[in-house]
Amino acid sequence: MQPQRRRVLFLIPTLAGGGAERVIVTLLNHLDRSKFDLSLAVLDTRGAVFLDQLPPDVTFLDLRASRVRYALTKIVRVIRQAQPHVVFSTLGHLNLVLSILRPFLPRQTAYVARETAIVSESLKTVRAAKLWALAYRKFYARFDKVICQSLYMRDDLANNFRIPASKLTVINNPLDIEKIRTFASRPVEFDFGFGGPPGKKRPFHVVAAGRLSKEKGFDLLIEAVALSGLKHLKVTVLGDGPLRATLEQLASTKGVADQIRFIGFQKNPYPFMARAHAFVLCSRHEGFPNVVLEALACGTPVIATPAVGGIHEIARLVQGVQLASAVSVEALSAELLKFSRSEPRAGQIDLERFRADKIVRDYERVLAGGKPQPGACQRGS
Repeated sequence: MQPQRRRVLFLIPTLAGGGAERVIVTLLNHLDRSKFDLSLAVLDTRGAVFLDQLPPDVTFLDLRASRVRYALTKIVRVIRQAQPHVVFSTLGHLNLVLSILRPFLPRQTAYVARETAIVSESLKTVRAAKLWALAYRKFYARFDKVICQSLYMRDDLANNFRIPASKLTVINNPLDIEKIRTFASRPVEFDFGFGGPPGKKRPFHVVAAGRLSKEKGFDLLIEAVALSGLKHLKVTVLGDGPLRATLEQLASTKGVADQIRFIGFQKNPYPFMARAHAFVLCSRHEGFPNVVLEALACGTPVIATPAVGGIHEIARLVQGVQLASAVSVEALSAELLKFSRSEPRAGQIDLERFRADKIVRDYERVLAGGKPQPGACQRGS
């Protein structure tokens, strides 16, 4: 007699084009169907870009709620109706709400949260930060397990929010290497008018990607380009967000508007990465920047700020990442100058430790009620 498959309900705010959404879609595509029966509940499907990548055997639920606070009764209802063995949620504000709601949810269900940010850093930019921090300390430990993407994230939750170490586990993000390389081979008009007139120095192209918000540090990149004086340096920025107009104005004010092109969110960013001389991560803090691994999978080297969080762990484990000396305009400008003189290629970096089928096995152990095997960033922890 075959053992019963565990019913797992994934809960996520949107399927927009963020890193958390990519990870959830990767997990849903790789989890073992002989062990798990999978459902996905999305609060708001407006602007969803990953619907066509969901496996057909995943039960899909659209909760039709524009904000987490408008979805409280729907979340409780869907969990009570589905009666899953495990609820798996991701993104901090949704996780926190779920932890607060736990007394109203089925007791026999296990609740697993995947944290996506360095919470203490994220709270620095929100209103009523002390109240939010108190809520994390009071409610977050209600989860049966909290998956952290990096050691730094784990230690932040343990030391600053008193989450018991027994409830915290580190699992890096899964990397679907074959899919990335297949998508990277697709055509793209990469020049975007950056070729310049004949006789001029060949353009040095870099790509940056992410939500256009303060923590991603695109203002640092714009100012670093201006400070470098590299007129042949051309930057393509993939992504959208609340600061787009402000960043475009900054580029104009700094006199580099003709060197920096904002082209919005791209569902397939990999051809852009693959054809760049370098990928730039300019963040102030990052939980675990999967985009760095994606760029390396495309064979493109990375210039990165030493952001608070997981970038240090990635740089320690793989080649091809060039860290600036500080999270500053001056340090990032110096790295751009250094790189422009050498323009190394990353080539085929060994990314096996992050391969999706290996990382997903650790997720399966947690969803099955066990512990993950020591992984890339767990060794020596």
